[in-house]
Amino acid sequence: MTWKRLGTVAAVAAVAGLAGYRSLTAGAGAADTPVRTGVKMVPYFEWDETFPRMPLPNKWNTGTVVGVAVDKREHVWIAHRAETLRPDELEAERGRGECCVKAPYIMEFDHAGNFIQGWGGASKDGKYDWPTPGEQSKDPTGGGSPSGMHSVAVDDTDGSVWITATGNGDGQMLKFTSDGKFLMQVGHTGLKKPTSNHPQDMGRATGVQVYKGEAYVSDGYGNRRVLVVDAKTGAYKRHWGAFGNKPDDSTKTPPYDPNKPNPQFSTPHGIAVSEDGHVYLADRNNSRVQVFKIDGTFVGEQYIEPHSMSGTVFGVAISQKPEQKWIYIPDGRDEKVWILDRKSLDIVGSFGCAGHAGGCMTTPHSIATDQRGNIYIGETWEGKRVQRFLYKGLRPQS
Repeated sequence: MTWKRLGTVAAVAAVAGLAGYRSLTAGAGAADTPVRTGVKMVPYFEWDETFPRMPLPNKWNTGTVVGVAVDKREHVWIAHRAETLRPDELEAERGRGECCVKAPYIMEFDHAGNFIQGWGGASKDGKYDWPTPGEQSKDPTGGGSPSGMHSVAVDDTDGSVWITATGNGDGQMLKFTSDGKFLMQVGHTGLKKPTSNHPQDMGRATGVQVYKGEAYVSDGYGNRRVLVVDAKTGAYKRHWGAFGNKPDDSTKTPPYDPNKPNPQFSTPHGIAVSEDGHVYLADRNNSRVQVFKIDGTFVGEQYIEPHSMSGTVFGVAISQKPEQKWIYIPDGRDEKVWILDRKSLDIVGSFGCAGHAGGCMTTPHSIATDQRGNIYIGETWEGKRVQRFLYKGLRPQS
């Protein structure tokens, strides 16, 4: 038999004998995918073993990867906590053996995975407060590692890079140029108590996204709110708590009960803003994502595996423009990524597996998407890496 190369849809139809399908171009860089009338089609992904290009230069090694972001050039940024590397992972710093040396806190890669630059660390002239590394966590569900920075985000209008801080007493957020020059600090460090209704001081903020000149912050390990500030000046704009209500620091966070919804946030742990002006807040220890209009009006919520230990919603990312049909939730308890229909919040699928092998996950913590629909996952605790999952189009929901 003589074989000819067929277009993707034609080849699938010829081999599988599919009938009643129409072609759908499933995002930039993806092949045409067969779609059957009346069948729910959902995204699917394949692990990309080529990203990032390894080894890193200079014998560098990464600690827990707490943040990942993609800029408008499709360059990938990661933030990692160098302090989480064990002594045996840093023998080269002591002049003993080949492995290894702490990598820069903030690193940039091109879309092919090549290292571009790295920077970050304490201010030499005292102009800003770098995230406090902190002491070893006494919470076994927290991975036992020291805290410090918690996320990285890039403003596509000017290329500025933002990081949040979750060290002990940290109430600040930092803004830098893309090559690491300090621009602005919002909030202060050395805080002793929650500040959920303070105009600027955060409470160990966890995530940030810039949208139309405003920075939206998930705030945080100490506070119970979404904070919005001016992206150029840092001036306070507004804030809100769970269900769009005013947050209340007068009471302790109650023990998690999957059968009793918490009227307040419990560890706001990541944030995303859609092009149509909706804010998605990962309420980690309540195992839910809540949705708001940009003025704080509550829209809806969805729970993710609410019976899992200590919260499942570690972050949130939105699929590619312009439709932004899907949202993706990294679940650091069940070691997978959940796929939700953005408009309905229905859970339509998931991918991932537990473990250190390529394509599996060890505490997926941070998430980002690029213009081609690919997903990037930063892993914390003993994961200590970033992985890319390539968008391969749509397929029938299983």
